[in-house]
Amino acid sequence: MIECIFTIDYEIYGNGEGSLRELVYEPTKRLMAIFKKWDARFVVFVEAAELEKISEYHADNAIEDVRRQVRELYEQGYEIGLHLHPQWYNARYENGRWLLDYSEYNLCMLTRERIVWIVDRSIAHLRELLGADDFTPVSFRAGNWLFQPTQTAAAVLAKAGIKIDSSVFKGGLQRKHRLDYRPSLRNGYFWPFRNDVNVHDRKGLLIEIPIYTTMVPIWKMFTSKRIELQRRSYASSTDARSGISRYFDYMRFTYPKKFDYCRMTFDELVSMVDKVIEDDRKAPDVQRPLVAIGHTKDLFAVDVIDKFLSYLKKRNISVTTFNASYSRYPVCG
Repeated sequence: MIECIFTIDYEIYGNGEGSLRELVYEPTKRLMAIFKKWDARFVVFVEAAELEKISEYHADNAIEDVRRQVRELYEQGYEIGLHLHPQWYNARYENGRWLLDYSEYNLCMLTRERIVWIVDRSIAHLRELLGADDFTPVSFRAGNWLFQPTQTAAAVLAKAGIKIDSSVFKGGLQRKHRLDYRPSLRNGYFWPFRNDVNVHDRKGLLIEIPIYTTMVPIWKMFTSKRIELQRRSYASSTDARSGISRYFDYMRFTYPKKFDYCRMTFDELVSMVDKVIEDDRKAPDVQRPLVAIGHTKDLFAVDVIDKFLSYLKKRNISVTTFNASYSRYPVCG
């Protein structure tokens, strides 16, 4: 059985640059209209720390519109997931610029006490945003997909009530941040884990439902659409050396191509799903969640998404959320 879970990272650029209205509010408004047309919902990974600090400093006039939009999404049945770039929590806003604390860039590298504080605070902020004191997100995605070393952060998240992580992209490698998801290539479409997000553990505290990827020849990553969006990303990078670091990550025969509906063409999206349909015909009893990723700051060609949702409907592939589909996955514990 195939089902598609659309997710979107609800955030501005990683160094704090960019307008909330242009990069978050308006793109999400357009995406909601498309999904409403098809009576579907997506998962909104709200960057809680970022929004809290922008509110605290009154750093963007659109913050109240964004806060209202998050509540509107929740009330209309979109899943609100937790997304965290912990460098925001010690951030200062000076002379029109954000000064972020990059010593806290990877949540998993912090002390247990600091991780607990950050997770508890971020969930409290989501509850305040939503006006729901009993709200606990079902799903989590780490900033820059950094969920290694896993053990401590996973235990903290599980204790806070989170059930699903979707930070992994199979085959992923970032040497600069010591991220290595290549071992997860041996796993299926989802798996329970505890001490290492790459390792299937039947006694796992959480379930990993990774961003769907396929390993492709490296040249297939260099489409005009991807190059333009990557150029924007590098222009707002926290470090001018990021592009050089990523160059070395690309130096291999095959590379993980994420199921990214902002960066892929319609033909690329269809080709990726068609291959899964072939596998499903051979083994229809296998649960195949396909997690698609997007970023509000990358969301320009909504016509592609509209066309792709039409394709999924014609293929009888359901569009769901983690919250709605969780009961179909094995219970961890």
